[in-house]
Amino acid sequence: MQLTGAEIIIECLKEQKVDTVFGYPGGAILNVYDALYKHRHEIRHILTSHEQGASHAADGYARATGKVGVCMATSGPGATNLVTGIATAYMDSIPVVAITCNVTVPLLGKDSFQEVDIAGVTMPITKHNFIVKDVKELANTIRRAFRIAKEGRPGPVLIDVPKDVTANKTNYVPREPEEVLPITSTIKPEAIDKAVSMIKSAKRPYIFVGGGAVLSGASEELSRFAHKIDAPVCDSLMGKGAFDGTDRLYTGMLGMHGTKASNFGVCKCDLLIVIGARFSDRVTGNAKKFASHAKILQFEVDPAEINKNIIVDAQVIGDANEILKIINERIDQMNHKEWVDSIKEIEEKYPLRYDTSKMTGPQIIEEIYKATKGDAVITTDVGQHQMWAAQYYKYKNPRTFLSSGGLGTMGYGLGASIGAKVGQPDKTVINIAGDGCFRMNMNELITASSYNVPIIQVIIDNGVLGMVRQWQTLFYDEHYSATVLGRSIDYAGASRAMGAEAVEVRTIEEFREAFSKALASDAPFVIDCKIEEDDKVWPMVAPGAAISECIDAEDVK
Repeated sequence: MQLTGAEIIIECLKEQKVDTVFGYPGGAILNVYDALYKHRHEIRHILTSHEQGASHAADGYARATGKVGVCMATSGPGATNLVTGIATAYMDSIPVVAITCNVTVPLLGKDSFQEVDIAGVTMPITKHNFIVKDVKELANTIRRAFRIAKEGRPGPVLIDVPKDVTANKTNYVPREPEEVLPITSTIKPEAIDKAVSMIKSAKRPYIFVGGGAVLSGASEELSRFAHKIDAPVCDSLMGKGAFDGTDRLYTGMLGMHGTKASNFGVCKCDLLIVIGARFSDRVTGNAKKFASHAKILQFEVDPAEINKNIIVDAQVIGDANEILKIINERIDQMNHKEWVDSIKEIEEKYPLRYDTSKMTGPQIIEEIYKATKGDAVITTDVGQHQMWAAQYYKYKNPRTFLSSGGLGTMGYGLGASIGAKVGQPDKTVINIAGDGCFRMNMNELITASSYNVPIIQVIIDNGVLGMVRQWQTLFYDEHYSATVLGRSIDYAGASRAMGAEAVEVRTIEEFREAFSKALASDAPFVIDCKIEEDDKVWPMVAPGAAISECIDAEDVK
């Protein structure tokens, strides 16, 4: 059948079982929005307050559901406003397809009104991108984009379509989407043999889990593996929920704000088994001193990550879940009780702790955990509140902690929480933000209110840019340059003006009462929590130090 390019875009989205698109219209993309209008009962469109909100919402939808998130924007500034969200998805390997429309083909490269080479702009921050200049290539390009976004190590893909291509017609033939299978062809028997030998020989094994374990759906096999080899488990920020945070083998996060049990334990182990993690600098600290007494065995789908930041002793390339299935069949039950007990002793000696005489960020996170019994989807922005959310909420399941790990995007969480709630409507979704982050994209509350998306927004409000101030306190002689926000803004009042229910709280008792109301509400609900400006995230590893040198408040004293 003969269809316009715009109609082909919508039909291809339907082929891919897309049920929701986040976006913002404009002149160059009007043909697509007109086609979308005709299919509005099949594909829901969420009009965000800003294109960046659309890209974060698509990202949050993808993280929460495991599906591909889709966002759309018009040419020029519409497209460039997606860039931060695309980069966020790229750094964290999140499958997102961004569709932008551009000026007509004859006007490309002529500095036309609202023209930007968005394919060129996003080349370094996409897994792949396309500009489609012929309508005959459009359908297969969209199909290919979805496949690329999903296969192997996931990531964002951008498709830029000139306006005349969306108007031109060609023959469209429907197709069932290709099944995207896990990468197994790279899993070599000799690599498995070496991995099994190293695991069997280890006396003090430690497992380090990253976001790849979440993306590959490896949680069940990971749990089986950890208990089979009887080894303690730590995770990265992106790995939260891949391994049950309430499990006896779990020791907390690794790295700059990791627990002393995890940091000291990794320094003492003789074999570090790394599953779907890329050895970020925030994890390793001083790379030359990282796990210096251990052999390192890496399970990783992307061969480019092998020996990029840390030199490893062995690796198995392929899908983490598939690797663990094979390994689990090759290993008998092991016993490392003495080793596990020694790590537990460190954990008991150096527990996470905070001042209970006043309302603090950690206390708020623990109250959220108690009230939700660990069953909520938590999104965060970036900063102290993000670290507290990682440390004090116990994530039992994958896809329940959504945060900008690699890029560290302030303003990410609110849009992501909307996407997560749209994708998982039966889940309680809570965004935890600092006041600095909240004010960046607080306009997305209008989106939540307009579509009656009942997310809960908790603001950890200390009147400063908390994490930057913490660094200024510790490393910059308390020169608080441009980090004092002040207390002049009524965030609860502003939130009510944007259609949300909102309260301000100053004690933990007031927070409990407000949070109970938020859980019962069927509308967006904002809780502005006023805490002191100098609360810090502990433990901490100073820049350039080894993770074995992590310190807490007692050490500073």
